[in-house]
Amino acid sequence: MKTHSDALFKKAKTLIPGGVNSPVRAFGSVGSTPFFVRKAAGSKVWDEDGNRYIDYVASWGPMILGHAHPAVVDAIRKAARRGTSYGAPTAAEVEMAAAITRAFPSMDLVRMVSSGTEATMSAIRLARGTTGREKILKFEGCYHGHADSLLVKAGSGVATLGIPGSPGVPKGLAELTVTVPFNDLAAVKTAVKKHGKELACVIVEPAAGNMGLVPPAPGFLKGLRELTAAAGIVLIFDEVISGFRLRFGGFQHLVGVRPDLTCLGKIIGGGLPVGAFGGRREIMESLAPAGAVYQAGTLSGNPLAMAAGLATLGVLENESDYRDLDRKTRRLCDGMMKLFRKKGLAVTLTRCGSMFTVFFTDGDVTDFTSALRCDTGLFARYFKAMLRHGVSLPPSQFETAFVSFAHSSEDIDRTLEACGKALASL
Repeated sequence: MKTHSDALFKKAKTLIPGGVNSPVRAFGSVGSTPFFVRKAAGSKVWDEDGNRYIDYVASWGPMILGHAHPAVVDAIRKAARRGTSYGAPTAAEVEMAAAITRAFPSMDLVRMVSSGTEATMSAIRLARGTTGREKILKFEGCYHGHADSLLVKAGSGVATLGIPGSPGVPKGLAELTVTVPFNDLAAVKTAVKKHGKELACVIVEPAAGNMGLVPPAPGFLKGLRELTAAAGIVLIFDEVISGFRLRFGGFQHLVGVRPDLTCLGKIIGGGLPVGAFGGRREIMESLAPAGAVYQAGTLSGNPLAMAAGLATLGVLENESDYRDLDRKTRRLCDGMMKLFRKKGLAVTLTRCGSMFTVFFTDGDVTDFTSALRCDTGLFARYFKAMLRHGVSLPPSQFETAFVSFAHSSEDIDRTLEACGKALASL
């Protein structure tokens, strides 16, 4: 039966490459066509045909308070009445910088940008500019945005589409990117020994979220800190996904590791386009106009994004119980695993706080290679079955699902009921 979403997708493909403005939205890896969202509120989204879904995509993470949170909507509305963009400084930018540096003691100074990709590419330029080195080291399966140097062996949509990098990335830039397996400290040591004097930075998701959720092995992040410090290499934590997800602040606080630079995004805009990067004062002061490393953006610190972000961070800092969110997510994940075991399916489930991934494999998932052993065909059938029963999951085996503060106990119960029905149909 044809739906309004089907008709919209057909029209969109005549106007937009692939019919979507970000590849994973096309539902290609699950052999389906996307539903088009009409509205969202709390833990739910509604499509153009009026179907309601319990949402675990959460706009790929930032909607930790749930969709259309009243405090965030009200802040945006008030800011919009004063104008939507000025191209000039505002008090809200200063307030946002204060909030972020308060939450992240490793960030002495912070620069606002408009996306996570801008944050990571700018942090890397800054690392290169301050060290005078050109090479970077990243981890296989970690996605840090679509900047040229970062699409080498990337996860997220690149993994979903089976693209080994991307055409359009100059060979010379690719050659400046060293890649090693995630969680493999021995491989990092070898790379640093070989390239150390040429490496400007090591960039890592402290909890990898773009090959599915892969937590760091014990000692891995501390080992990175020791290796990079000894070699004069800038350590960059990409906390675009993990920032403010497990606690007020970053994953770095949970593991006791202080990076040189941190990249943020998503959550700090309350659903509006925003990003930020910051870190040690002596590095950040190399950034224009204080220093010679150039970075700019007309919409950086946009007043609507600052208003939404300040409202979000205010609720997270003063009104949110992360322990309750963790308990809620644990109940969901434990309940799902019981259903998978009852069905006799080979499944591995990873979780960090309110983030989780169901991997359709019977082995541990510790890096990109082990993630790729998953049965993506089975995941696609499971995804479509869950959608039929009113639960929206990320449309890729290699993405992370998110629970929000807006998800209720009833939502968890209904999701587990949907999971049981979905598995019965496989």
